[in-house]
Amino acid sequence: MVDEQTPNAASDMEMSQYVADRANVNEEKIKQDEEILDQFGEYGYGWHDSDAAGEAAQKGIDESVVRAISADKGEPEWMLDYRLKGYQAFLDKPMPDWGVDLSEFHAENFKYYVKPLANQAKSWEDLPDDIRNTYDRLGIPEAEKKRLVSGVAAQYESEVIYNSIREDLKEQGVIFVDTDTAVRDYPELVKKYFTTVIPADDNKFAALNTAAWSGGSFVYVPKGVHVDIPLQAYFRINTPNMGQFERTLIIADEGSYVHYVEGCTAPIYATDSLHAANVEIVVEKGARVRYTTVQNWSTNVYNLVTQRAYVREGATMEWIDGNIGSKATMKYPSCILAEPYAKAETMSLGFAGEGQYQDTGAKMIHLAPHTSSTIVSKSISRSGGRAAYRGLVKIIKGAEGSSSSVVCDALLVDEISRSDTYPHVDVREDDVSMAHEATVSKVSEDQLFYLMSRGLEEKEAMGMIVRGFVEPISRELPMEYALELNRLVELQMEGSVG
Repeated sequence: MVDEQTPNAASDMEMSQYVADRANVNEEKIKQDEEILDQFGEYGYGWHDSDAAGEAAQKGIDESVVRAISADKGEPEWMLDYRLKGYQAFLDKPMPDWGVDLSEFHAENFKYYVKPLANQAKSWEDLPDDIRNTYDRLGIPEAEKKRLVSGVAAQYESEVIYNSIREDLKEQGVIFVDTDTAVRDYPELVKKYFTTVIPADDNKFAALNTAAWSGGSFVYVPKGVHVDIPLQAYFRINTPNMGQFERTLIIADEGSYVHYVEGCTAPIYATDSLHAANVEIVVEKGARVRYTTVQNWSTNVYNLVTQRAYVREGATMEWIDGNIGSKATMKYPSCILAEPYAKAETMSLGFAGEGQYQDTGAKMIHLAPHTSSTIVSKSISRSGGRAAYRGLVKIIKGAEGSSSSVVCDALLVDEISRSDTYPHVDVREDDVSMAHEATVSKVSEDQLFYLMSRGLEEKEAMGMIVRGFVEPISRELPMEYALELNRLVELQMEGSVG
């Protein structure tokens, strides 16, 4: 979530000093490390399909583009009003001058609406061959066939091109459709919750999403219903200079449970693309929602995302957040603990390789007594990558008996990478428990030597260190996703010796 925050300019190192530090590193050592790294997998999702729809799309956004998106979707007037309000807020809001460097970001460079198909497919076989082959290679149809997921949404460019849910869940009243369909088929539900958690003018990129949103998931779980197998959404960018703006809205009614998993990839292009999603979640009394992300965008994608949950009495919200890819990420999953005994947990992993800046973290806002929150943030930096934890814990006056715990761990793999921690704690109540700890560690030759002296190869030793570091995150994922996360990290990390 790209929320407005006070810049931490005083905490940031001068980049000139950072460059100077890099110059002091043994260049021959860097060359040797890079030769080892070159043996390992390059980004494995960088292919692209034919692109007639993308080639025809125009760049840039103005009011006429916003109106054209709404008109093409046949939206009611009230949704157009939201879009126009968001567009005006996007114009009015300043560009963030903290976090990642957005000096090369220019809104006019992106394509805001690419419609790959005239109609949503009813089966995978109905998709064009190249698009279907893409999802086959990603393993999404296979996961559905093996019943590893209870519902699937596949977004390609600006549209959800395939959506399904198990019949038994439909019969229990569970709704899992793309958000465009929800506006048409469930307008009263959408109107009740849309922009109630993330206002149209919340921040510059949330406002841009409100203006140009397309696709995303709408989930409603009725009272007492437990969706025990995850719902999965997969987001794919294909077009160069694409801007993808999915809008996801999840409502878990009283006493219900749902786990929603999203993944994402994109081709590698010489020019940049943009992903600016909004995710709004409402967790009603006694309900529980888990939202898992395995983000693996290519390194030409700006990933500027706003995610927030509103948590009512005795309810639980869990964010499991893996950020492996992108050029630059700004994402801070947030929870508003609005009523007594609400609970929230965020567990995040950011991997920053060469040319990457992962600015991630979490926000916990305690508005009621006896609320509790936990933040566990881990980051890995190598080859000059930069990772940062940026978080907020706020406990207002009157939220007595509340508690919060924050743990930030950073792993540096070499001398030229960087990790920063920007915690913000605002406690206005005396009767609370607040804990914060942060550590920075470095993969050393001593660690590798110790493991190698026990018979491990260098690759195996590095893999063991990495797996141990990310294990608190990966163990929270469904098995197949945990294996994928470990594999992705190890492909990026193996062979790096600090």
